[in-house]
Amino acid sequence: MAKGYWVANIDVTDMDGYKLYAVANAEPFRKYGAKFLTRGGKSEHVEGQLRSRIVVIEFPDYQAALDCYHSPEYQKAKVLRIGKGVGEITVVEGYDGAQP
Repeated sequence: MAKGYWVANIDVTDMDGYKLYAVANAEPFRKYGAKFLTRGGKSEHVEGQLRSRIVVIEFPDYQAALDCYHSPEYQKAKVLRIGKGVGEITVVEGYDGAQP
């Protein structure tokens, strides 16, 4: 079964406020088996337009990724993120097919 992912592109405008969101999202992330693959580390934009912070979070499967986002626990944490930055979050199913 393919894993599920959140891909977030964020420009944080209030880092102190954003840290409160990061603390609050730990509960739903634990509950739904989330694992950070990237969390705003070094990056070089080589093509197109992106934001300054790229976060990729892996979940056991696509449904767990969706369930986490829509959970009451995450929605409570999300309120703390509003107004602390600008960005996009996409929930995507991983690829489980043939590789080159």
